[in-house]
Amino acid sequence: MSGIEDGVRDALAGLPRTFRPVLTRVVLLTLGVALMVALTIVALLMPHDGASPWSTGDRATVIVLGVLIAATLALLSRPKVVVAAEGITVVNLMVKRQLAWAEVLRVNLRPGDAWVHLDLADGTTLAAMGIQPGIAKQQALGDARLLRSLVETLGEAHGAAAADH
Repeated sequence: MSGIEDGVRDALAGLPRTFRPVLTRVVLLTLGVALMVALTIVALLMPHDGASPWSTGDRATVIVLGVLIAATLALLSRPKVVVAAEGITVVNLMVKRQLAWAEVLRVNLRPGDAWVHLDLADGTTLAAMGIQPGIAKQQALGDARLLRSLVETLGEAHGAAAADH
């Protein structure tokens, strides 16, 4: 068996498996917490009196801004792709979609793509933002290859390929 087939066999044994841009997630969450803490400290250290005192409303506004920034960065760190025996779950920024293996025809990650795209049996394409080559390109390429192999092994594409032979 080839290395890819061995990887697919190992992946099948290790299901469910989650693909996510770990380094991107760490950077976003760390930055979000740091900004929230920094803005909270700034709000609390601003003068209560003097020539330009900060009111309680001013302080609350800066703290709420820090929380909103942290929440936005947490939302940006949400994407993932979970593969299990029954199918694929794609979690993007605002949408979570569960797909049966037969619904996914092809996995695409072309040069310049921000993330993987799944060609679906209904003729549409679904972005799978959980596999993105931004910071960790090699990890994303390996994850995309493994997902492609799983789709070929477990999905409709595999059945169609077997019928052609």
